[in-house]
Amino acid sequence: MKQSDTRQKFFRHIAQTSDEPMGLEIDRAEGCFIYTTDGRRYTDLISGIAVSSLGHRHPAVIDAIRRQLDKHLHVMVYGEFIQEPQSRFAQLLCSQLPGNLDRVYFVNSGTEATEGALKLAKKSTGRQKLVAFLNSYHGDTHGSLSVTGRSVYRDPYKPLLPDVHFLDFNSFDGLDMIDETTAAVIMEPIQGEGGIIPAENNWLREVRNRCNEAGSLLIFDEIQTGFFRTGQLFAFEHYGIVPDILCLAKAMGGGMPMGAFVSSSDIFKAFKYDPPLNHVTTFGGHPVSCAAALANLRVLLSGSFEKKAGMIEKTARKILTGSGITEVRGRGAMLGLQLRDAELTQNVVKSCFEKGLILGWTLHSNTLVRIAPPLIIEQELLEDSLQIILTAIREYL
Repeated sequence: MKQSDTRQKFFRHIAQTSDEPMGLEIDRAEGCFIYTTDGRRYTDLISGIAVSSLGHRHPAVIDAIRRQLDKHLHVMVYGEFIQEPQSRFAQLLCSQLPGNLDRVYFVNSGTEATEGALKLAKKSTGRQKLVAFLNSYHGDTHGSLSVTGRSVYRDPYKPLLPDVHFLDFNSFDGLDMIDETTAAVIMEPIQGEGGIIPAENNWLREVRNRCNEAGSLLIFDEIQTGFFRTGQLFAFEHYGIVPDILCLAKAMGGGMPMGAFVSSSDIFKAFKYDPPLNHVTTFGGHPVSCAAALANLRVLLSGSFEKKAGMIEKTARKILTGSGITEVRGRGAMLGLQLRDAELTQNVVKSCFEKGLILGWTLHSNTLVRIAPPLIIEQELLEDSLQIILTAIREYL
């Protein structure tokens, strides 16, 4: 079969991240569906990796983008000019957060949010030591990679940041590592790439207590868990524990590139001096992305997405049972389907893909199928999609 011109250019000029990219040639996307140039329709059951929580091209987001395009695009590096989309979105976001999280620094991606959070923690505390957790994932730039607890990602790029110490997630052993020399502890409330592992309540409370005692900052990476993915606007709300710095991205922009780290006005003072402009970004808080993010958050806050995420979890746990399935874990619409072995997992994901269902699976979590549907998914489509997974499992047993 002759390759299209677009496909030839993709494989000739786009830097590849694997030997076998999924290779769908995209024509358009709408709601829960992605349409390819060969006329096929795929159900996106991972929301573009937890990005499109309102589905693809939500009308409110598209309208906001169009209106902003008629006003202006980039005008100045971040933080110098007053731009309405930035200010309005920052105000709405902070209004949904505890009082100590009252100031936002906008960036373009999750790993940039992590980088900024680490720099802010070190600058504001005057300390260098960082504590992170095994099997965590915080991004692929050097600073983010330094606090990512997976050697498969880290080893090719050593040496990384010094004085980073890894502890076991959900283990009380080693928490005394958090001491008066520690600038920050960084963690995901639910480990994503590590296998969809939620933090345990008592353990997380003790981590918070240790940070308080040591004067260390607690950074929550909610890049994947944020914006109702787990059933609350942010996952930390499940625990009643508030971080000192909050990292956000993915679903934040409604499909546009968007990230942020949020903290207190007092902590953010550190970015103003010695020297001024010591953390800058050219495109962070791009007005089109902020306009999209504002519309996205307004829709999320106006709906019953807490209940919808809970319904997704309840339906998945009800349908995905039986032979070959070890466990369904996670919270809300951030779920991991643990299967018996890597071969079964690979075959199930491949079979579902051939049937028009896009799932998450990587070599680094080779017995886990990641399920993160758009929060707008209809019950019938959700049930049909889960039945496709169940049928694929039974076919390969």
